Amino acid sequence: MPATPTQGHVVVAPDKFKGTLEGAEVAARIAAGIRRVAPGVEIRELPVADGGEGTLAAALAAGFKRVAVKVAGPTGLPVDAAIALRGDTAVVELAQSSGLARLPGGRTAPLAAGSYGVGQLIGRAFGLGAKRIVLGLGGSACTDGGAGMVQALGVGLYDADGGELAPGGAALRKLARIDPGSLADSLTGVEVVVACDVDNPLLGARGATAVYGPQKGADGDDLLILEEGLTRWADVVRDSTGRDFRNAPGAGAAGGVGFAALALLGATMRPGIELLLELLGFDEAVRGARLVVTGEGCLDAQTLHGKAPAGVAAAATRAGVRVAAVAGRLELSEDQWRAAGFVAAYALTDLAERPGDSMTKAGELAEVAGERLAAELLKP
Repeated sequence: MPATPTQGHVVVAPDKFKGTLEGAEVAARIAAGIRRVAPGVEIRELPVADGGEGTLAAALAAGFKRVAVKVAGPTGLPVDAAIALRGDTAVVELAQSSGLARLPGGRTAPLAAGSYGVGQLIGRAFGLGAKRIVLGLGGSACTDGGAGMVQALGVGLYDADGGELAPGGAALRKLARIDPGSLADSLTGVEVVVACDVDNPLLGARGATAVYGPQKGADGDDLLILEEGLTRWADVVRDSTGRDFRNAPGAGAAGGVGFAALALLGATMRPGIELLLELLGFDEAVRGARLVVTGEGCLDAQTLHGKAPAGVAAAATRAGVRVAAVAGRLELSEDQWRAAGFVAAYALTDLAERPGDSMTKAGELAEVAGERLAAELLKP
């Protein structure tokens, strides 16, 4: 373990605590606790995300400009969304337009929900002159293979009678022809990078429908219909482009939006937290730091497989800086979290006086965690 320096700042870089606090609020609360115990310590708040929900908020907290955009939600009704812009880089978060949280009344629409709004967000980024689009996938309400996304960007999808295809994954069963329109021109000189932490293919037992369809309300016949639609989609895209991305790692992300990004937007895929840390300037922020504090709602086995806290811990450890974790719940053993690079871990459930306080008083408890870690890890 690196020796504890007496000087240096603290970087507070948590992900959101899903269902309770956004990443920026987690960072602010932990920082407030640290300041009460160690008032002279410089603190840099840098909330992070792994490419899913919270990606836009992390970019905005890092200094990107918010651009409001009204787009189609997953069922076609308009929603207020946004993209983040800095220089010629735009951050687009799928959940802003096509996420489960955007479903009217929370009612799922597994067969009809689409990704048209994602394409509108990307189109807005094009219009603002963005030459690098970072597309964060996660929290999707749709299983349309990204068909709606490319339709919004001018790609024509037609049935055997020449009619424009309806939205949603079920309609893909009738797909006969693709007209790429002017998409290639729009993409000239533009790099699309997908932030994604899953490696599922488009189809099959590990595909978009089988693994994620039930989360979006699909069951029984719905699953068969959606798999048939995605299979047809993959076949027609292959016949139209001469390339087949159905088995590419990440093609099944966000109901198959990953597939369309790869096959029709020419996107590359990178691990979400790795890409976000680069985008947010984490390496520079951690240089000369005394301690990094990260965390998420639940520190568990999934954390160790590409989630934000593990990525932060790895990057900080490479820089020779100690890392502590704050989580709503801690489901890793001490051996596990130490092996992941953490020198200490604090759970809100352990700090709560009553069951349920870790959810209803998450902000207050995050401050208490900040006080505890400051007392234990920031001693002169």
